[in-house]
Amino acid sequence: MTIQVTGKNIDAGGAFQTYVVDKTRGVLEKYIGPEISGHVRVEKIRSQFNTNCSIRLKTGLLLEAHGTGGDAYGSADAALEKLEKRVRRYKRRLKNHHHSIGVGEIQQRNADVFVVQVHDEEPETEEISADPIIIAETERPIKELPVNEAVMQLDLTDEVFLVFRNAASGSTNVVYRRDDGNIGWINPEPTSKV
Repeated sequence: MTIQVTGKNIDAGGAFQTYVVDKTRGVLEKYIGPEISGHVRVEKIRSQFNTNCSIRLKTGLLLEAHGTGGDAYGSADAALEKLEKRVRRYKRRLKNHHHSIGVGEIQQRNADVFVVQVHDEEPETEEISADPIIIAETERPIKELPVNEAVMQLDLTDEVFLVFRNAASGSTNVVYRRDDGNIGWINPEPTSKV
């Protein structure tokens, strides 16, 4: 198990690093096993501490959790509690559901992701460009997954949405987090059975 612990605006000393690694090891080894790697980052913003955990499972899935607290240890405990809950849910789903596509057989394509600058104010010049200004460009994988696997992967992360290729229909679909805590599914080619 390789867990890297770092701090932003704070020194993540040896005692804190040992605490986080030992607690992460205790949380994950009983559900996943020792073959994981990840990064835990604690950050101090004013009087609040934020801890972000990103754990890469041996299947390639990324497990994320976030915690806040009045001190570094409290925020780490909150993040690791969420991490444990997500791992338990993941393991339960793996035991209860039989998937037609195994985790190792997931097909993947890449899509370009652009961050576009939006103008909130009126421009000072009369010339208005119809083309938006691209300020960042990256790639994001689009995996071929059954819907229940896409929901599970979104549930393991702090992401707002997940774009995937539906294994049943071949169409591009989206699952997303709703404000009410549920997960929504956008299927542009509706099927007769859900």
